[in-house]
Amino acid sequence: MTGADGRVALVTGAGSGIGAATAGLLAARGMRVVVNYLRNTKAADEVVADIEAAGGQAMAVQADVREAAAVQSMVEQVRAAWGGIDVLVHNALIPYAVKSFQDMTWEELGGKIDAEMRAAFAVTKAVLPAMSEQGWGRIIYISTGLSRRPRAGMIALGAAKAALEQFARYVAQELGPQGITVNIVAAGPVEDTRMGSALDDETRQRQVALTPVGRLARPADVAQAVAFYASGDNAFMTGTTAAVNGGMSMD
Repeated sequence: MTGADGRVALVTGAGSGIGAATAGLLAARGMRVVVNYLRNTKAADEVVADIEAAGGQAMAVQADVREAAAVQSMVEQVRAAWGGIDVLVHNALIPYAVKSFQDMTWEELGGKIDAEMRAAFAVTKAVLPAMSEQGWGRIIYISTGLSRRPRAGMIALGAAKAALEQFARYVAQELGPQGITVNIVAAGPVEDTRMGSALDDETRQRQVALTPVGRLARPADVAQAVAFYASGDNAFMTGTTAAVNGGMSMD
């Protein structure tokens, strides 16, 4: 990664899984990393400790990313310590119902879409002033292949992430002239995550069988794609989607 030393990266939902792997990798490449978390202080502190043990810089900051005031407070806390945020990795997983459309209420479907977009709106708004002022920024949203390829019971997550992806494209179009790139990393099933652990053995084996690489993704696989988008090397890719799924689907 070029020019990463000292850049500040905020990773939402970074206490475990993809977020933790991303935080560790960005720190290893020279960024100062903000490990955002909702409830599990111990897990976030462990991510920070691992980063510091490896020679990196990190801080854990609690905030519910669905609450604009909490997000703004977090960004102000980071600004006081390290200055503006250069890189946003919005990874926090907003809870959702797993059930068929026929069994679902509007509160479950509409509530997920609302919370998904509320969080993306809040974190993006909060980091933009510093990025715009310096004429450089990297925004990466974590999504899922379910936004394009449905799977039984996943309508709430898939519909919400589809909305997030289109939001990202519009933001990319608007912010490009300011030197800010906006991209999406759409993961397939990922081991060692809450979503991945929800797969029963039969479903997991079926997913692996559909994947040319012959395994599910690991958090580190997703983190590598995020790290490229977050880097100075990526100056010309914006509004794109990286499908990190081992070839399970090919566009």
